[in-house]
Amino acid sequence: MAEHHATLEEIAFTPEGIDTRLAFLGDLQILEFDLSGVHFHNSADVNAFYDHVEERIAAEGEDLWFFLVNYQGCRIDPEAWIAFSRRGKTLNLAHSMGSVRYDASHETRRQIERDAGTEAFDPNLFATRAEAIARIEELPTRRRARIIHTPNYAEADFAPRIEFLLEDRIMDVDFSNFTFHHSRDVDDFYDFIEGQIRKTDRKWFFLINYENCRIMPEAWVEYARRGKELNIAASLGSVRYAPGSETEADIRGRAESQGFRPNIRNTREEAMARIAEMKAGG
Repeated sequence: MAEHHATLEEIAFTPEGIDTRLAFLGDLQILEFDLSGVHFHNSADVNAFYDHVEERIAAEGEDLWFFLVNYQGCRIDPEAWIAFSRRGKTLNLAHSMGSVRYDASHETRRQIERDAGTEAFDPNLFATRAEAIARIEELPTRRRARIIHTPNYAEADFAPRIEFLLEDRIMDVDFSNFTFHHSRDVDDFYDFIEGQIRKTDRKWFFLINYENCRIMPEAWVEYARRGKELNIAASLGSVRYAPGSETEADIRGRAESQGFRPNIRNTREEAMARIAEMKAGG
C-alpha cells in the first residue's frame, strides 16, 4: 500500500478516499484495511466508510475474506464507537473468515479488548503487520466450503405480507414478527416482492411495518443492498413504522450515510400521514 495516506480532512470519507485505505490481496485471500491516522468522529463517518467497503466487496465477486486491519494512530471518538462496533460486527459476520489487527494504539487496543470481552470474540491484536499476516496464514479458509443457507420460508409465507392499495398507490409491506436470519431469507423475500411489483408495471409508495421485525447481522448487508436497489427501481417514497430499537438504529445509521430520509414513524396512522405529505410534495 502507498506510504503516504491522506488525512481525514482530505479523504472526508468519500469513496475515492476510502479506496486508498483498502487492498484486496487475492493470493492471500486478505482484505486489508489501512486505518492508520484515520479519525472517526461520529456515526456518519463510520457508516460512510462501511457502506463503501460493502460495495467494494460486492464488486470483487467474492464474499469471504480474511480481514487485516492496521489501527496505527487510528482514533475512534466515543460518538462513533457504537456505530463502529455494530457495523464491524455485521461486516464480519457477512464476509470475514477471521479478523486480525495490528499496531493498535493503547486507547484503541483497550476499547477493542473491552469489546472482545463483551462480544465473545478473539481480538487477534499483534504488534506488527508481519505477525498479523502470520496469524492469518494459520486460519482455515472457508471459500471451498461455501455456505449454502437453507431457506426458512416459502412464497406462501410472503404472499399474505404484501398488499397493493390501488387507490392510494401504496405497497403495504408487513415485516411484523418476521426474522431475516441470513442473506437467503432476504433474497427469497425480495425476489417475491420484485416479482409482484413487476406484475403491476408501476412504481409505488412503500409502507413498511417493522413491528417486532428482526434482521440478524448475517442478513443486514444483503438486506441493505436489496432494499436500496428496490427503492431506486420501484419506490416513489418509503415510510416505515413500529421498528424495534436495533432495527431502527441500523436503518437510521444507513440513512445517515446514504443520504435518504429514514421516515420512521411510531404508528401506521402516522406513517400514512407522512405518505400523504409526500404526495403533496412535502
